[in-house]
Amino acid sequence: MAKLKLMLVDDHAVVRSGFKVLLQTWDDVEVIAEAASGEEALQMYELHRPDVVIMDIAMAGMGGIEAIKRMIAKDPGARILSLSAHEDTSYSKRALQAGALGYLSKRTAPEVLIDAIRLVAQKKRFIDPVIAQRMAMQDLDGDESPIEKLSPREFEVFMQLARGQSVAQISDTLKLSASTVGTHLYKVKQKLQLTNQSEITLLAMRHGLLDSDVS
Repeated sequence: MAKLKLMLVDDHAVVRSGFKVLLQTWDDVEVIAEAASGEEALQMYELHRPDVVIMDIAMAGMGGIEAIKRMIAKDPGARILSLSAHEDTSYSKRALQAGALGYLSKRTAPEVLIDAIRLVAQKKRFIDPVIAQRMAMQDLDGDESPIEKLSPREFEVFMQLARGQSVAQISDTLKLSASTVGTHLYKVKQKLQLTNQSEITLLAMRHGLLDSDVS
């Protein structure tokens, strides 16, 4: 039986190594490529055309959600399983909206990970049960995070700002003009009722979208 060809995308080499060792315990999957950023992931995908891409969401630079959007734009048939250490539903909803077929927390048990990979390879959806429950409860309760008010592009700008990136750096990363980034920044501040970058970072941390040791 042919093995499923996987590509791992994570900006931490240790994390990629850990996942690779874990995945080698199953006979029906094989890691054929790795990438340390969203930008590199797009290049490596074109070279290797894996069956499933395991994509970290919270990466520096382009970020996982933008990489998913661009990968799907180039190949609508791309099968992507997104991973994150953060369990806030803002990430899961936006990853799925961008085109990912699955979403898992990095804390998920190994057996769940392999099940998710196999399902995504069949073009089926898989959402971490804990996160799926949170999403369902939010829909039932009408309890929407203020961050949900942001459009997909505004969310990308919001996360770049939260990580301490300047308008010029965001412009370069997202391939947008500085004026367009400035417009998105204005809308982000208006919608979230924030006044500066420090408040944006604090809000992202408060919602579990950012590691507390971000510089």
